Amino acid sequence: MTKMKLSILRGIPRFVFVLGVLSLLCIVYFKFYSLKPFLISDTKCIYAANPHVNDHLQTHILEIVIKKIEHELTDIRDSHKDSPESLRYGSFLADIVGLIESAKSGGPETEVVTGLNRSQPVHISPDFFLTEEIRKYVRVKPNRLGKQNFMGANGTFTSIGHACFSMKKELEEYMNYDVGDICNDDWKLAQRLMVHGCDPLPRRRCFARAPQFYTKPFSFPESMWSLPDDKNVRWSQYRCKNFACLANNKTGKGFFKCSDCFNLTHHENPRWVIPVYPDPFSNSTPDFRITDILDLKPGEIRIGLDFSVGTGTFAARMREHNVTIVSATINLGAPFSEMIALRGLVPIYMTINQRLPFFDNTLDLIHTTRFLDGWIDYVLLDYILYDWDRVLRPGGLLWIDSFFCLKEDLEGYLEGFNMLRYKKHKWVVVPKVDKDDDREVFFSAVLEKPPRPF
Repeated sequence: MTKMKLSILRGIPRFVFVLGVLSLLCIVYFKFYSLKPFLISDTKCIYAANPHVNDHLQTHILEIVIKKIEHELTDIRDSHKDSPESLRYGSFLADIVGLIESAKSGGPETEVVTGLNRSQPVHISPDFFLTEEIRKYVRVKPNRLGKQNFMGANGTFTSIGHACFSMKKELEEYMNYDVGDICNDDWKLAQRLMVHGCDPLPRRRCFARAPQFYTKPFSFPESMWSLPDDKNVRWSQYRCKNFACLANNKTGKGFFKCSDCFNLTHHENPRWVIPVYPDPFSNSTPDFRITDILDLKPGEIRIGLDFSVGTGTFAARMREHNVTIVSATINLGAPFSEMIALRGLVPIYMTINQRLPFFDNTLDLIHTTRFLDGWIDYVLLDYILYDWDRVLRPGGLLWIDSFFCLKEDLEGYLEGFNMLRYKKHKWVVVPKVDKDDDREVFFSAVLEKPPRPF
């Protein structure tokens, strides 16, 4: 009789544990892995008068459940059971631990907004979206067996930008695909999402479409100044269907600021080598030669970023001086990214909305032209300049190349550049006379980041 009682008593914790796991499984299944119903339970009614007691009780319950599951995982590991059923059971328990840990620490689905009642969290749930691939992407991915990974995290937290919620229809169209199949030819939809703030985009589990008859690219240095093979680009989304069309500039195609960028011989080849003097009545020009800039810091400019819209000619010219430049661009009406890569250079596909993917104080040079101009908001320019300052090393150069704006806006923009308190190596303002309009000016400068503090 005594042995029977002991057996029953030993079985009670296991029964409670299994019952708890089954309850969690039901919650996971019926609520698409959302822990919101688990956190807002019937105990809220009992302790509604004191939300702090309610929070403490919920935390205590979660800790008990975590300890019980961890004890069960230990038993599985110590038993050395390698059967598929044991592995699936252990993996399931580890996933549950990860989800509970995420909820316990205030995971991505629960956010308390400053200024609101702290007992009323704002829930931003992946269930907002209907497409299953978005749901799966944004949910927390717990580590196997509940252990921290080498980065010290218990799970992987994927996210999407807040603008993605306002572009729900477009994002669901982008994420509506068959897993393991060929992706839709929808890069224009993806770029539209990026440009409007849904950036960076979620990853997808489909294979990107490639040109049907891709050929071997030209070798270096031939690739630098030759139009690539037309077979190496998917032309379905462009007005021009070959590089010759783009180079001839006979149609209203591509980005208007870079309509001649594909003309490598006449338009691109002289750039940053032979200055252009737009004002016939003065010797002033917004163009600086690459050799003059590199001579400011002999041997110190090795790596950098070209944040512009173009076909990589700046990076090509810099490569001739043993300087590695990454070209940030998007495909505004023409295959700019493909063109840069086919020339043997490095394109990085990103918008102005995104924080630069470089660590602090790492780049020797940042160059920009034909992109940040008089259309940009002053506050947005501040955010961009501070980010550029973050990645530039002390002594690095910021090259503002032919920034143009209205005369009445010039002071406001120059104030933004002066805010950096950089050393001025070059600083010119000249009239922009390419149109029958004298209201615009060009501004160019080469500035050196000082050591901090000033």
